[in-house]
Amino acid sequence: MNKTYINDLKEWEEDFSFYYEIKVRFSETDLFGHLNNTVAFIYFEQARIEFLKAIGFMQEWLKKDSETIPVVADLQCDFLQQVYFDETLKIYVKAASVGGSSVDIHYRAVNNKGKTVLTGRGTMVQILKATGKSKPWEEHQKNKLLNTNYQHN
Repeated sequence: MNKTYINDLKEWEEDFSFYYEIKVRFSETDLFGHLNNTVAFIYFEQARIEFLKAIGFMQEWLKKDSETIPVVADLQCDFLQQVYFDETLKIYVKAASVGGSSVDIHYRAVNNKGKTVLTGRGTMVQILKATGKSKPWEEHQKNKLLNTNYQHN
């Protein structure tokens, strides 16, 4: 596997703990019966939101008086195997690295057979609502992002 964000696939896979389960709906498949290539990004988004809820970030960002919000700066998906209607996928999420105001989030989708079918990554940045400028993470936020002992649902 020649993915620039994955050095050792087995080690990379073992480093995930949080996941969100998703069942592939009929409407998410194409004429050939497999997952439409745009849907993986929706799955990543849903799992990312659940991950951010699990660490308490979404609740803070959604408050009316919150000064900050998250924005996605880039997003990548690699399709390793076909995914079909009615399959259940576990979408794993982890913060791979944290910058000043950004976080590199990695994704791994695993099918019922335990096979990794999708991998991905993306950069999310915390910005100030008023200005659109990046807002540095506080130390406790960085610690929450890098904690790998999350509970999954």
